[in-house]
Amino acid sequence: MQREQISVFDIFKIGIGPSSSHTLGPWRAAQQFTASLKKEELLTQVEQVKVLLYGSLAKTGIGHGTDVAILLGLTGADPVTFDVNAIDSTIASIKDDQLLSLSGEQLISFKYSDDMIFLFLESLPFHPNAVTFQAFLNNGKAFSETYYSVGGGFVVKEGETGNEKEQVDLPFPVDKASELLHWCLSTGLKVSEIVMENELSWRKEEETRKGIMQHFKVMKDCTYRGCHTSGFLPGGLNVGRRAAALNKRLIGNSVYTDYTSWIMAIRSGGNDFNYILDWVSCFALAVNEENASFGRVVTAPTNGAAGVIPAVLQYYIAFCDGYTDEKITQFIACASEIGSIFKKGATISAAMGGCQAEIGVSSAMAAAALTECLGGSQRQVLMAAEIAMEHHLGLTCDPIGGLVQIPCIERNTMGAIKAITACQLALQSNPDKAKVSLDAVVNTMWETALDMNSKYKETSDGGLATNIPISLPEC
Repeated sequence: MQREQISVFDIFKIGIGPSSSHTLGPWRAAQQFTASLKKEELLTQVEQVKVLLYGSLAKTGIGHGTDVAILLGLTGADPVTFDVNAIDSTIASIKDDQLLSLSGEQLISFKYSDDMIFLFLESLPFHPNAVTFQAFLNNGKAFSETYYSVGGGFVVKEGETGNEKEQVDLPFPVDKASELLHWCLSTGLKVSEIVMENELSWRKEEETRKGIMQHFKVMKDCTYRGCHTSGFLPGGLNVGRRAAALNKRLIGNSVYTDYTSWIMAIRSGGNDFNYILDWVSCFALAVNEENASFGRVVTAPTNGAAGVIPAVLQYYIAFCDGYTDEKITQFIACASEIGSIFKKGATISAAMGGCQAEIGVSSAMAAAALTECLGGSQRQVLMAAEIAMEHHLGLTCDPIGGLVQIPCIERNTMGAIKAITACQLALQSNPDKAKVSLDAVVNTMWETALDMNSKYKETSDGGLATNIPISLPEC
């Protein structure tokens, strides 16, 4: 059986909010479907396409923008480069004109009310997030493919395992934390250095470093933008954006038009506990308010949890002198390895494991990265990740109205603060005396996911989603 090989750019992906499993994944699935049509030389024969959404994709698809993502993907738009300001007008045009340019080449009729089908009561066995694409051809035949969005923007085609990409010879193959620790102790390398050595199997080091800094640019731009944008979030819950007001309250009336001067101003404000705590919350709120507004974010490892790692990284930059390319690269590389261990040993999909699989994993990733960057040993790095996840076990996913807003946005602030606390605990502890290993907590998280009732797995069928008066009816 092939090992699952995960690169730093598999864990961290540039995309558009609000959800990696419900937005980015279906978007990529739509792109893969049109690619299949081209490969089979069927694109020019297509007259109509129907989209069937199952399980969680059906129940919370509208709130998560699944339909929007799929339509954009079918047109050939890419989430890394597509202008987020053009989303509304593009979708409105498709709906009003009842026409869709498949892959930007084949104009077909598309009636949203008939061709985008939400199967609320049906689910496919492989994964709750399933979508089937049906293309009807001018010769009377049909071509169909089913895809599963398994979390973090990862997509698996029906009949495949997700491990089909070409295998490479990794110098330090890792499935479990115990294997990672073995490589670290036998070589003396840090977790981030193990990652960078493995990445050489895919590309040159300078390409990896450049790619990581491109991802960081999206993170910092998103954070800055979110801290300077007010108003209300889309979706009908009338949730007001808070990051901009908090930013202004903390920094005063001064206007900083670029990220660097803004960070320097934040740093000059001192190290008062409440001041730092407020800024960490502000950073996290900013990213996930952008995510909820169909903004461009980095899955870390998911969109719903996209604010945790940027918030902790901004804390490191602003208050721990971490504003260098080398330190930022180290932080992101280390975090990616912890995310990949959870992906391999459990899940990073809320539809499979509840919010513990998103906020919990992102908090563990951030805790580990911060610990390494602050000088922690390899054992302390893994200990920090374990502590962070241990205190997210059982966290449910119950978005009100199927929107990635309540309680999702605030949970990013909690995940970030827990990550910093876990880091501090690990740095002040002897990991040799730890009673719980990271592998044990990964296994426990997966067992908890399997035991968790499906209504707490991103369906909006339970929890806060059904107990808050402002909850929207099922879409």
